[in-house]
Amino acid sequence: MNIEIDPEQLQAIALDWGGRLIAAILILIVGKWIAGSIRRVFERALEARKVDKTIVSFLGNLGYMLLMTLVVLMAIGKLGVNTTSFVAVVGAAGLAVGLALQGSLSNFASGVLLIIFRPFKAGDFVEAGGAAGIVEEIQVFCTKIRTGDNKAIIIPNSGVLGGNIVNYSAKETRRVELIFGIGYDDDLRKAKALLQEIIAADERILKDPESLVAVKELADSSVNFVVRVWVKSADFWNVHFHLVETVKLRFDEEGISIPYPQRDVHIHQVTDSSEGAKAA
Repeated sequence: MNIEIDPEQLQAIALDWGGRLIAAILILIVGKWIAGSIRRVFERALEARKVDKTIVSFLGNLGYMLLMTLVVLMAIGKLGVNTTSFVAVVGAAGLAVGLALQGSLSNFASGVLLIIFRPFKAGDFVEAGGAAGIVEEIQVFCTKIRTGDNKAIIIPNSGVLGGNIVNYSAKETRRVELIFGIGYDDDLRKAKALLQEIIAADERILKDPESLVAVKELADSSVNFVVRVWVKSADFWNVHFHLVETVKLRFDEEGISIPYPQRDVHIHQVTDSSEGAKAA
C-alpha cells in the first residue's frame, strides 16, 4: 500500500509547527527575562522600604517561581496543547509527586514559618540544625549558614525548625561568666580586689547591669571566684579572651597562685618475707 505524501502539505505542517516551536522558545526566553526583571524591581522596592533581607530574598524566590510557572504554561499553550487539560494532568501528577516529596514540602512549609515567626534574620549568629554560624540566606527549601572558619552549610528548613534554635545575636548584650581559682594560702581579699580592678579598667564592660565578683565555692584544691560581666554581643569573645589572659598575668605579678591538679606519689619498698627469713 503506497501512501502519497503531499510535499506542500508536509511543508505547511513543518512551517506551522516550526513557527509554534520558535514562538514557544521565544516565550520562554523573554518570559524568563521579564520574570527576572520583575523579581529585581520587587526586591529593590522592598529594600528601599528597609524590609529585612531574609524576607526580601524569600519573597523574591517565591515570586520568581510562580512567574516562571505561568511562562511555561504560556509556552505549552503556544504549542497547541490544551492548558486546561494540562493543568488538570499536572495537578494529578503534582499530588503524586507531593506524596513522594513530602520532605521537600515540609521544607517549604518550614521556610514559610521561619519567615513568619522570624526566630532569626540574615546576619545573625545562630545554632540551628546541628550547625553554628552566621545566617546568610533563608531560601524556599533551605537555610544557608556560614561558619566561623568560612565554610558554607546548607540546612533543610525542616531541620532548622524541628530542633532548638539558639540566636546569639537576638539581644544587644550578653553576659560573660568565668571561673578563677586561687590557692588556699593566698590572700582572698587581695585576689577579689584585683579582679574588680581588672573589670573596672576594661571600657567594653558595661556598668549596667552591675558586674559580679564573688566566691563561688571552696573546692578540693582551690578557692574559686565567679566573675560575671555584661558586654555588647559583638564584644563577647574579645572580652572573654582578654579577661582570661589579663587575670593570669596580674595574678603572676601579684604572687597569687592558680592551683592545678597534681598528685603526690609515695613509693614504699616491700621486703619478701622468705628472703628475710633466709637472711636471718
